Amino acid sequence: MSKTMTQVSSRGVLSALMGDAGWRDYYQVTKPKVVMLLLLTALVGACLAVNGLPPAGLLLAAMIGIGLMSSGAAAYNHLLDREIDARMMRTRGRPLVRGQLTAMRCFSFATLISVLGFAVLALWVNMLTAWLTAFSLVGYALIYTLYLKRATPQNIVIGGLAGAAPPLLGWTAMTGNVDPHSLLLVLIVFTWTPPHFWALAIHRRDDYAKVNMPMLPVTHGVAFTKTCILLYTVLLGLVCLLPYLTGMSHELYLLGSSLLNGAFLYYAWRLKFKANSGDAMATFKFSIVHLMLLFIILLTDHYLLA
Repeated sequence: MSKTMTQVSSRGVLSALMGDAGWRDYYQVTKPKVVMLLLLTALVGACLAVNGLPPAGLLLAAMIGIGLMSSGAAAYNHLLDREIDARMMRTRGRPLVRGQLTAMRCFSFATLISVLGFAVLALWVNMLTAWLTAFSLVGYALIYTLYLKRATPQNIVIGGLAGAAPPLLGWTAMTGNVDPHSLLLVLIVFTWTPPHFWALAIHRRDDYAKVNMPMLPVTHGVAFTKTCILLYTVLLGLVCLLPYLTGMSHELYLLGSSLLNGAFLYYAWRLKFKANSGDAMATFKFSIVHLMLLFIILLTDHYLLA
């Protein structure tokens, strides 16, 4: 009888914490696909930082801590953007907009997993990684979401630094220090971010215009944005040469990155000069594949040719 009452009581507490929200609603506000891509870049940064395989326990703690804090940043983003999300077609199905998750529960959840993530990094990784991850969280959840996103069409360029940090975080988790090679990985993601996001912004221009969000296609027009995407894609190709030119990677990476950047440049060129209605979204989708494969090639090169 006592065991039954305990089970009922536990379900009651859980029900009070969850409210009408299910685990899928909490999962959705963490932007899991975005976080998985960030964790891939962090994993590659961790592996490139050491000779051989990283210590399994340290790597696991780093991935858990970085993942939790990245998820917390995403949940804060959902919370702070809930009013404009309700007015945009792309985001009107999010849990806070649908009323499945209250603002207070989202805030509590984001804070809980962020604090847990910081604790994991501080206790089982190192304080440098814990604080750098915290700064990245603040940069994305507060500086970008609350201010830059609403203040300037260069929002994604400036704010992209927070999203570019995971390779550095993986590196510092293994070594406890910032290495110039780790900053090269940050620079790659930082340069990749504008053409990646601006392609989506072109596709969703009317949504952003509706909520007066100063995204580049809204403030400067689609044609200008396409030119910027093309120029940034050229710049990305040059930046991606740096790991090879500095001796960080080898011929396998040079070949793979050249092919990927050539394909990205083709998408950007077609978007600028021969665009069809679906080319902006196609460019956006390819950019995700580009970054994933680029970092996988970096990892493969590191272990096959080191």
